Amino acid sequence: MQTTRRLTQETLIAQIDALLPQTQCRQCGYDGCKPYATAIANSEADINQCPPGGDAGIHALAALLQRPYQPLNLAHGVTKPKAVAVIDEATCIGCTLCISACPVDAILGAAKFMHTVISQECTGCELCLPPCPVDCISMHTVTGRELAMNTEEATLARRRHEQRNQRQALEKHHKAQTYHKPATAHTDHAAAETTNTNAEALKKAAIAAAMARVKAQKAG
Repeated sequence: MQTTRRLTQETLIAQIDALLPQTQCRQCGYDGCKPYATAIANSEADINQCPPGGDAGIHALAALLQRPYQPLNLAHGVTKPKAVAVIDEATCIGCTLCISACPVDAILGAAKFMHTVISQECTGCELCLPPCPVDCISMHTVTGRELAMNTEEATLARRRHEQRNQRQALEKHHKAQTYHKPATAHTDHAAAETTNTNAEALKKAAIAAAMARVKAQKAG
């Protein structure tokens, strides 16, 4: 009986998730579309907390769950047309903070090298904007698109987000194994910690220097 209930709940979550736009923007108050779908299925969240899904998304959820329609809760934001992030490559300092923030791995680049956005894979979530230290990212509206995502884009975004989560979980596991391996000597562990601290300090110094150069260029 419990297995049947679990399968039924998992099916319901999948059906709800299929109706969400997969922007993974977190405006709903959850860490992504799947967690929001889970909260809806558990009656822990309302169906009107997803601005990118728009009014059509709320109607679809209401029909699926046989709940009354509710207008979008504006506390979570407003519905916007589709937009994609664009990086000013001349200003980008290569800090990689936007890459870490992107929920669908739609930004390419490496430390100290300029980054670029794969526009076809950008969900317009805007999560890359706050961490950018030089404000070199802007959102460009796509004409003729009233909603953030269509079905094909949502399917791609869901897959890329799942792959990203799997990769991060694997990296976390490998890191945990590395730190929990028996050290040949206490000095080995201390040396590793010192190396990590020095690397982080160098990264912060490089970002600060790059930001100073950008400010100087803008002032000139």
